[in-house]
Amino acid sequence: MPSTFFGLSIGTTGLYTYQAALNTTAHNITNAKTEGYTRQILNQKAGVPIRVNSSYGMAGTGVDVTGITQTRNNYYDVKYRENNTLYGSYSAKEYSMTEIENYFNEVTLEGFTTTFNNLFNSMQGLSTSSADLTKRTEVTNFAKSLTEYFNSLSANLSSTQEECNFEVKNQVERINSLGEQIAQVTKQINVLESSGGTANDLRDQRQLLLDDLSEIVNISYSENVVGDDVGITSFTVKINGQTLVNTDSSNTLKLVPRTEKADQNDIDGLYDIEWSNGNTFNTQSPTLGGYLKSLIEVRDGNNNEGFKGQVSQIKSTTLVDGTDTNEVVVSSSNINSIEKLNIPSDGVVTIGTKEYKYDSFKVEYDAATNTCKYHFFIADDDVLTEDVPSNISIGEDINYKGIPYYQSQLNELIRTFSKEFNDLHKSGQDLNGDKGLDFFNGKNPVTEDNYQFDNYEDYYNLTASNFTITDEVLNDPSKFVTTTDGQIVNGVENNDVLKSLLTLKSDVSMFKQGTPASFFQTLVGEVGIDAKKASNFAQNQSDILDMIKNQRLSVSGVDEDEEAMNLVKFQNAYNLSAKVIQTMNEIYDKLINGTGV
Repeated sequence: MPSTFFGLSIGTTGLYTYQAALNTTAHNITNAKTEGYTRQILNQKAGVPIRVNSSYGMAGTGVDVTGITQTRNNYYDVKYRENNTLYGSYSAKEYSMTEIENYFNEVTLEGFTTTFNNLFNSMQGLSTSSADLTKRTEVTNFAKSLTEYFNSLSANLSSTQEECNFEVKNQVERINSLGEQIAQVTKQINVLESSGGTANDLRDQRQLLLDDLSEIVNISYSENVVGDDVGITSFTVKINGQTLVNTDSSNTLKLVPRTEKADQNDIDGLYDIEWSNGNTFNTQSPTLGGYLKSLIEVRDGNNNEGFKGQVSQIKSTTLVDGTDTNEVVVSSSNINSIEKLNIPSDGVVTIGTKEYKYDSFKVEYDAATNTCKYHFFIADDDVLTEDVPSNISIGEDINYKGIPYYQSQLNELIRTFSKEFNDLHKSGQDLNGDKGLDFFNGKNPVTEDNYQFDNYEDYYNLTASNFTITDEVLNDPSKFVTTTDGQIVNGVENNDVLKSLLTLKSDVSMFKQGTPASFFQTLVGEVGIDAKKASNFAQNQSDILDMIKNQRLSVSGVDEDEEAMNLVKFQNAYNLSAKVIQTMNEIYDKLINGTGV
């Protein structure tokens, strides 16, 4: 037989339950616009019935609250983060490639086409009066403008590379910060849940941190119960299979500035990334993904055109200055043109599986076979133990057209064009009857002197960043060569060299793309295609991400109309529970006060 006051107890459980339901609904409503918030619901069930000594057997005891849980679907979380990684990847490329595209803008800016045409138009004007110093000055000035255009283009590309490098630093620091925050929140979750209940709002905070992290890199994560369901879980987050977060502790990434360049055109101090515990962080892993990997691809991408070859000989040798060193000879490589050679003047080579520092190198070009033989000079005697033949490489092959690729294309253009121009220019005489000098040249960054292009191999020193006019020719326009031998021949002005120089503009044999202008237009087309592709993919992925986000919100988001209905529903339930208590109160009043003796 239940207690006389049993009905009052049942009504009280209703009051407590629907008070909690109203509070949960109020919590949902006030967080309807909170980013990352997951709708919460109050779980309830009928109270455990009790046996009574009556014909009906069991009596209900009211309602019990079993907990407050979240309406979240893990499938949508995983789907969202996978696509968020793709979006991060494309958005990084979209920003950088749009910036690069603006540098190559030939429509709204006076770019290569204009400056290139100005040079040849001024040379055409000079052909009518080749001794005119004013017209000669005009030629050298327009040529100088052309070199300055390439200087500016190279500087802008280097600036973008520096921006990407700085952003790599920011993203690594952000990964470390997010990892630390996830570990701290996980610790707080375990502290609270060990005493019962679910730390819903803290779990929302952790989910939001995972969302942010998934845009930077591709992540995997798992949560497992520790012990016999005591409310403590282990939570791990991994990047490329390596642990970033292990429950309440986090590993960190560190930035290591490169002491050696991987490409001739790279800026100083590019960052490599390592785990602080000494493990390797593979930035070229196909599963890394996200904003970070795209930044590295734009910064370091060489379109898989890094130096690769095979060592044919390793021997001890003595340099011209008497220094003893070791010489590694590479007779077969993928680069057999000085115009395409962009390895650093000193750096690191990988022979077999080991890295060695080379202090210098030289190239032997065989015009008959159109091949280059390379000689790398390495002080480390360990290189003598390497097997021959053995594979050799410099830097990494990165399958993306990034800054190094576009810099190498500019170098190929100016080296090829400058060599053809200089060879013709040096074949004649200037106004003073002196042998012609190199017209196009480069500046040694240390001495500020012009280079000497005595051999084909010397054009390796010429880059878009140091491209200029030979100082003597720039300062004295009479040194511009227009004729082979004598300014006047049989009473007629002789301009045979100048005429040959003018034909370079339309020389379709100079590049596989055709003329110099065609080469540059092809390069501009590549930039435009890459930029448009990145932009289209970023927009498409943004649309996909919005769709998945809406799907996720359809489950976990707060519907204000639904919550308003719940508010009325739980209010009515609360009022009815109060009515039960009021009714019971009247019964007990009658029982105690009305029938008492």
